[in-house]
Amino acid sequence: MILYPAIDLKDGQCVRVLHGVLDTATVFNTSPADQARQWAQAGFPWIHVVDLNGAVEGKAVNAAAVEAILEAVSVPVQLGGGIRSLADIEGWIEAGVSRVILGTLAVREPQVVVEAARRWPEQIAVSVDVRGGKVAVQGWTEDSDLDAVTVAKRFEDAGVSALIVTDIERDGALTGFNVDVFGAMADAVDIPVIAAGGLASVEDIHRLRARKGRAIAGAVLGRALYTGAINAPEAIKAAA
Repeated sequence: MILYPAIDLKDGQCVRVLHGVLDTATVFNTSPADQARQWAQAGFPWIHVVDLNGAVEGKAVNAAAVEAILEAVSVPVQLGGGIRSLADIEGWIEAGVSRVILGTLAVREPQVVVEAARRWPEQIAVSVDVRGGKVAVQGWTEDSDLDAVTVAKRFEDAGVSALIVTDIERDGALTGFNVDVFGAMADAVDIPVIAAGGLASVEDIHRLRARKGRAIAGAVLGRALYTGAINAPEAIKAAA
């Protein structure tokens, strides 16, 4: 299982928020590039970056911070938030992003996601953000009428490299993974699933790995990593 330490960007800073609400932001590092170096040095093989302002506004807002992260580390970076066109995707891939994450586009313009996956094989991921059984869009400020599996199945044969499934109701709350949510998705589609939202302890990683059914490919680590509730060496060991 691959672990992805998260760097969520708001107003140029590395923050954590509760349930995706920007007003709840706690600043953990004023230098996202420094934070990225820390996670790379700790041994994490990827870094998960989200432009929170960009997700809400529908365009890149924290581009300078993302570019600084890309310059600071050699490990691959996956990026989401405010990426709404093929031109946006191309720009970030040319800038050095290894995988672009598309959420709102996956709901509203799935054909763009399919075309992106054709143009950039293995470099496109779909974010499926679930609240109350439905997929949320526009930085989680709006709900669609689609369930998670319906959205995911649109891309079953498109060449999408991963589904990042976020349990919004647990995100940032340190309440533990709802393994059933991620397991149901992993069993429903052939695309690798990365779990996000609610990780509270190393036990959550063990529970993900122990579930029956198709293996869950990865997990995003957020607040628990920043507060010290889980530390990098034990997390990496549990995932190995």
